[in-house]
Amino acid sequence: MNPWIFLAWAIALEVSGTFLLKLSNGFEKWQWGALSIFCYSACFWVLAPAMKALPVGVVYAIWAGVGIVAAALIGIFAFDEKLGLVQYLCIALVLIGAIGLKITTTA
Repeated sequence: MNPWIFLAWAIALEVSGTFLLKLSNGFEKWQWGALSIFCYSACFWVLAPAMKALPVGVVYAIWAGVGIVAAALIGIFAFDEKLGLVQYLCIALVLIGAIGLKITTTA
């Protein structure tokens, strides 16, 4: 399977885990916390094959960068969190960097 597909799945699982962790309210709602742990665990199982085929620095930067952007968007839309202009600009820079890495990496 294409390593980029594995990376995309890993990002989706990591972002899901983060969303569920927020829903757990500091593990007060343990069911959400347990689902969060499952998503994080599955994320690493899916991330490993991507790291076999792609440079680890590229995989990690894209995984973290896209995760940051997705988590910020979930915070804004699902939890009504507010960010300032400079924060939006910094998140945009992270996304630009992740896109640049994807465009310039072959596999």
